[in-house]
This record gives sequence, structure tokens and C-alpha cells, in this order.
Amino acid sequence: MAETEYRLDFDRSLAPSPVVPALIWAEGIDPPLPTETAPEALEELLDRVRAVGEGFVPAEMRQRVRRMLRYGRYKPSGRSKPASEFLVRAALSDSFPLVNGPVDVNNVVSLESGLPGSIFDAALSGRRLRLRRGAPGESYVFNPSGQAIDLQDLLLVCRRTEGGWEPCGNPVKDSMTTKIRPETEDVVAVLYAPAGEPIDSVERWAGSYAGLLERRCNADRVGFRVGFD
Repeated sequence: MAETEYRLDFDRSLAPSPVVPALIWAEGIDPPLPTETAPEALEELLDRVRAVGEGFVPAEMRQRVRRMLRYGRYKPSGRSKPASEFLVRAALSDSFPLVNGPVDVNNVVSLESGLPGSIFDAALSGRRLRLRRGAPGESYVFNPSGQAIDLQDLLLVCRRTEGGWEPCGNPVKDSMTTKIRPETEDVVAVLYAPAGEPIDSVERWAGSYAGLLERRCNADRVGFRVGFD
């Protein structure tokens, strides 16, 4: 992929890093209107998940993803499970979320790969992002009803602001401040793979993510990069 100004770096608090991240971006997408009907490819994927059951994502992968998040006081269980686990449960309960083009792409790749992902409106998140741990007392609102998630010790994606690096996403729930809007034109996403995941596997999923953004959202330009800058 051509070089761009999109980049992802990490705070020293992550050393040694528990994650092999992929940064994916798309520019000039169609207006992300609400999805009314599941695309044929998604229906096919859901049929495959339902045919296999919870084992669609191997237990070993689920455990490795949970280990990626387990740190300090943060325990990835219950309502704090990785988003990829919620998607499998949603597929099996016939309640898989249909949101809009970019979010649907994120959910499809996350469901099929077993890797949690975050996607942001690039105009709100900026093109430079940073991974770090959540600090004591940090939280953000993650849904329109105003519910908040405690971020202490959680693996976070942060956007750069005048006040420093502000959390906007994580492998469980993303912040309302940078979510996709009807007027979104450019998006940037992070796919979280556990440390030790083969680079070629992460690159394959990142390439699939970028390709789906190009095809399903009619993006003018897409790209991805694996690892930190």
C-alpha cells in the first residue's frame, strides 16, 4: 500500500506489547446510512457460524484474545468480554447487529477472524492514533443512552487532542465521540491481534478489511499497515 499520513504508535505502558495491531483506512466512502438488509455475503457468513456454533472461533483463539486484554484490574469476562465474542453470540441468537456500511464491515471481519476491531470517523479521531493502557478514573460513554465503560488497565486506542491522548476505542466498546455518522467520509480502523499471531495472518485480515471497505462502501482510496510506526 502507498504511504499515507495514517499512523499508529504505542505508549511505553504497553511494553512488552500484548498486541499486533493492524491500522486500516478508507477515504471517500459513500454516506454510511443505516443498513436495512444484511448483504448476501453476511448472510452466508452467519449461516456458517450457526452451522458450527460457538466453536466457529476456536477456543484457543478466544483464550489468546482474552489474554491480550487481561492486565491489572481488567478482567475480560462477562460484559467486559472482547467484542468479537459478543458478535459470535449475536450471530447464534439471530440478533446480529446491522448498523451501517463501515461498522458492518468491521463486524464481519471481527466475526470471521475472531479478532476484535474498532472503527472511527477519521475527521473525529484524526489520522494519528496511539495505543496505551487506561488510567485510574478514565471512562467514556459508549452508547446513545449514556452508558459508560470503566477503562482502567484496558487496552485503549487514543486520539490526539490539545489535552493529550484521549481514549476513543478499545477491543470491547468504542466511544460515542468518534463513531461513524451519516456525514462520515473517511474512516480509520484498528484490528487487534494477540501477540504471537503470525504477521501474514494479520495482514490477510487487514487486507480483507480494506477490500470490504472498498467494495461495500465504494471507498475511493484504502490502505492498511500492520504493527506500530
